[in-house]
Amino acid sequence: MCEAPESAHSSALSQALRELDVILANAGVGIVFVKARRLVRCNQRYSEIYGFNSPEAAVGRSSLELYASEQEARSLGSRAYAVLSTGETFRGEQIMRRQNGELFWAHLTGRLIDPDNPADGSIWIVDDIHERKLADAALEDLSAEQQLILDHAMVGIVFLRDRRVTRVNRAFEQLFGYGPGELDGQFSRAWYLSDEDWKAAGDLCYEPLARGEAFQAEMLLGRKDGTPVWCEVRSKAIDRSDLSRGSIWITQDITARKLAEQELVHAKHQLEVLVAQRTEQLSQTVAALEQKIAEQQAAEAHIQRLAMFDGLTGLPNRHLLADRATQAIDIARRGAEPLAVLFLDLDHFKNVNDSLGHRVGDALLVQLAARLRGAVREQDTVARMGGDEFVLVLPQTDIAGAAHLAAKLMALASAPYQVEQHELTVTPSMGIAMFPTDGDDFDTLCKCADAAMYRAKKDGRNAYRFFTSEMQAQSARVLLLENALRRALHRQQLSLHYQPLFALEARPGESADGSDGGARIVGAEALLRWHHPELGWVSPAEFIPIAETSGLILPIGEWVLREALSQLRRWDDAGLPELTMAVNLSAVQFRHDDLPELVGRVLGDTGMPAERLELELTEGAAMDNPAVAITVMNELHARGVRLAIDDFGTGYSSLSHLKKFRVSKLKIDQSFVRDLTEDAEDRAIVDAVIRMAEALGLQTLAEGVETPGQLDFLRRQGCQAVQGYLLSRPLPADAFAEFVLARAMVSV
Repeated sequence: MCEAPESAHSSALSQALRELDVILANAGVGIVFVKARRLVRCNQRYSEIYGFNSPEAAVGRSSLELYASEQEARSLGSRAYAVLSTGETFRGEQIMRRQNGELFWAHLTGRLIDPDNPADGSIWIVDDIHERKLADAALEDLSAEQQLILDHAMVGIVFLRDRRVTRVNRAFEQLFGYGPGELDGQFSRAWYLSDEDWKAAGDLCYEPLARGEAFQAEMLLGRKDGTPVWCEVRSKAIDRSDLSRGSIWITQDITARKLAEQELVHAKHQLEVLVAQRTEQLSQTVAALEQKIAEQQAAEAHIQRLAMFDGLTGLPNRHLLADRATQAIDIARRGAEPLAVLFLDLDHFKNVNDSLGHRVGDALLVQLAARLRGAVREQDTVARMGGDEFVLVLPQTDIAGAAHLAAKLMALASAPYQVEQHELTVTPSMGIAMFPTDGDDFDTLCKCADAAMYRAKKDGRNAYRFFTSEMQAQSARVLLLENALRRALHRQQLSLHYQPLFALEARPGESADGSDGGARIVGAEALLRWHHPELGWVSPAEFIPIAETSGLILPIGEWVLREALSQLRRWDDAGLPELTMAVNLSAVQFRHDDLPELVGRVLGDTGMPAERLELELTEGAAMDNPAVAITVMNELHARGVRLAIDDFGTGYSSLSHLKKFRVSKLKIDQSFVRDLTEDAEDRAIVDAVIRMAEALGLQTLAEGVETPGQLDFLRRQGCQAVQGYLLSRPLPADAFAEFVLARAMVSV
């Protein structure tokens, strides 16, 4: 009888699973499946590498304990995820830790099981390469020692005639254990181990000597006491036309090298080829050593070039640029001549790298560099500062000349680029600073040109701007605020105000008379404030971007989170109704590896439940790297923290990504709420956002509600929550508590 199809399928599946188990059990490398940083399954080799008693003993263990430190584990995770999230395979070498605490080198190969769903985990192949690493280190040590021998050891020299010693140096006598003059007149047989070896050496060497050629070989010879010694010997006839005049022999002790080679062969068979190469290198003649010196000099010249020129475009780098610019400025100063510094940056170049890859982006930069170089004079300098930033130093160039060149570069840089099968178009933004009007040194001129370039970007991009006194004042203001902000947290100049968040309850027939009835306080949004003793109140719109660009947003953001949750605890202790706390996250904070752990730590320190915290991030922060955003959101969601998209509608969102984001709320930006009662388009946008949120199972909250008409429209459309000056301005902590308690008394 024939086996039933389903039974045959089951049998095939069982057979495949058995074959997979056999493969895992007999693989020469460790294989492990990891999910949420936990070992889900591994093979026997993996458990052996890490010192587990069995594969079963490894299951459920945290992958963090397999690293030298948690910091190294997270560092590798950050590097690996940038590769894995793109669907590619990550490969690298890493110091790991066995169960007995022993550290060892491992080669890791990892890949996500499903790149579209990182939460499904990953598979890693682990190879113990510790012995190879040790052998590599031993080989490096050996190479250094042998080089030292070549550079400093004395060489043995002996002259022979009819195979008798006619003259010998002291180094040769010491090499074979003889006293001064003891070898004079002796046959060369004295340093051979046997008659057969001596005869074989004569047969081997005198034929090439008779042809006028040099002889070179490695021989096992013997000292006076019979101890064998490996020697490198080189010989040449004194007069190739008359061998009776004898020959000269140069001998060098290579016993240490030979023994080391043998040890390395026994220790690691894989290094045989490399050891042979090293042996061949150390066996070269004096001419080969001279060649090596020439190669080293060429390498040093190449390194010097790498130090002064950009490796991608071949343009001067920032070091050579600074040197040339300083010289050009000195010449301009002595001759009272004008000079221009032009800073060029491509608009939205990141989109090219993100969509087409860095290879295409690099090819575009190479073409742009060629265009810039071809557009300037011989005395001008075009340099690449890094990324898509270029700086041009233009001696003897006045304002009119700089403007003419800038217009020319605008056209050149904006012309289409053909990279492989792609036709690409990018636009530049340029800033120009003039010597000596805008600065007397290169650093100042470069900063001024940079500031002018950013003004060009702010004015709409694809343009050039000259530096102005207004930019100087703005730059000075930014520097002043950054320096002051570095001390603001330590000096307790920062504080939080809290804006009440109101839940809307349907109230049929309610008139728009300014009443906020039906609006119940359900939470607070923590808003950062800065009062400087001399500058007064500094606007968050001014100092928060500075904090982000300077990196200060990380310690300040942690303080905001900790202070907001601590205040929520104090309100609970004071008897206020149970509220939620909304805290804004900047894009810099959201991209930081430690964010989920930081949030969990602060929640634990303050004793607040995770569901009482709502983190708000902008569309831009979420969409900057959706794959990473999804992972971070999943980790925060797993901890019980709620997430909201702030300023929704002002950026760009892909619905395919939005539906994967673990968010519970969309905050409608106040720019759409402001003209709700007058602008039909704003009403349509707000209504569409509310409908979309309902379809996705998300809540909505409208910001900036200032009129009863706005409130009434939002309630009628089904918006669940609002905040704004109509209901309350942001309040200090004590005033907020009084406001909440007063409303509670009224409602009672």
